[in-house]
Amino acid sequence: MGVQITEILKRHEIRIEDVENKTVIVDAPNHLYQFLTTIRARDGSPFTDSKGRVTSHLIGLFSRSTNLMRHGIRQVYVFDGKPPELKHKEIEKRKSIKEEAEAEYTKALKKGDTELMKKYAGRFSRLTGDMIAEAKRLLEALGIPYVDAPSEAEAQAAHMAKKGIGYAVASQDADSLLFGAPRLLRNLSITGRRKKAGTLSYAAVHPELILLEENLKELGISQKQLIALCMLVGTDYNPGGIKGIGPKKALELVKRHKEDFNTMFKEAKWSETFEEDWEEVFNTFTNIPVTDKYAAKWSQPDKTQLIALLCGEHDFAEERVETTMTGLAKEQKNQKGLADFFK
Repeated sequence: MGVQITEILKRHEIRIEDVENKTVIVDAPNHLYQFLTTIRARDGSPFTDSKGRVTSHLIGLFSRSTNLMRHGIRQVYVFDGKPPELKHKEIEKRKSIKEEAEAEYTKALKKGDTELMKKYAGRFSRLTGDMIAEAKRLLEALGIPYVDAPSEAEAQAAHMAKKGIGYAVASQDADSLLFGAPRLLRNLSITGRRKKAGTLSYAAVHPELILLEENLKELGISQKQLIALCMLVGTDYNPGGIKGIGPKKALELVKRHKEDFNTMFKEAKWSETFEEDWEEVFNTFTNIPVTDKYAAKWSQPDKTQLIALLCGEHDFAEERVETTMTGLAKEQKNQKGLADFFK
C-alpha cells in the first residue's frame, strides 16, 4: 500500500544522470509489483511465455536493470522476509481486494469488454514465490547482488542506506523514510513515463529525490513524530488510519503535541479505530529486524545463464538479449571500464 504522505514532502526533480556512478538499494517487491501491473498486453493481461507462465516481471527487471547499468548505476535488490505480525491484517485485506478485482476482470472478459478488462487487470497482480525465485536467478545472471531481509525489504534497505552501502533507497513508496532511509528515489526509470491508474496509458514522470533530514526540518518534526504522523494517516500495520485525518491534519496534531503521543492518539480517538495499542504499531517500526549479514558484491554478467533463463525457459528473443548485453558491455567500457564497475 505505502504510506500516503508524499503531498506534504519536499521533492526534488532530478535527472537519471544525477544518479550515475552511484549505488541504489532497490525495494525489490515494490519494483516487481510495478512491472507486473504495468507491463501488460492491450487487453490488460500480463505477458506470458508459451507455457502460460507470466513473464512481465522478468521483462521489466531485465530492461530496467540493464538500462540503469548502462548509466553506471549499481543496484542492490532487497527482498522481503517474514512480515511483522501486524501486517497480516493488511495482507488479508489486499488478498480480498485482488479476489474482487479478478472476479470483475473475469466478468469483463466474458463480455469482451476490453476497457473494463484494462481497468481491473493490474489490480489482482500476484508476486508468487516462483516469480521471486526467477527474479533472483535473473539478478545473479546479471551480476547484481540481492539481500534477503529478515523482515521488511524497506526496513533492510533503509538500514543499508544508513550504513552507507548505497546512496539512496529506490521505491515508489515513502515507507523507507519511516525506517530512517536518508534518501528516497522515486520514479527510477529510464523511460520517463508511468502508467496511469486503471488504464494502459502513460504520463510523463521524472525521477524524484526526497531527503529525510531536509523534510524533518521543513516539517518541524522529529523522526519519531514522522512515524506517529504516518500512523494517524495509515500504514501497513494500521491500514486506513484514523477517519478524517489526512497528512496535513496529522502534521498539525504531531506538531501541537510534540512527542506526547499518548495524549495525541487519545485526542485522535485511536482506540475507537484500532484494537492494537498505538505503542505496538510504533514499536514495529522502531524495532523491526534487520541484518548486516549480506554481501553486496557485483560480478560480471553471465550471458549463458541469461540466455538459458530468458530464452530457453521463457521464450525471450535471443537476439534481443544478445544485443542488450553487447550494448551494455560497450557502454560500460566507454564509461569507466568493466573492471572498475564490478569491483
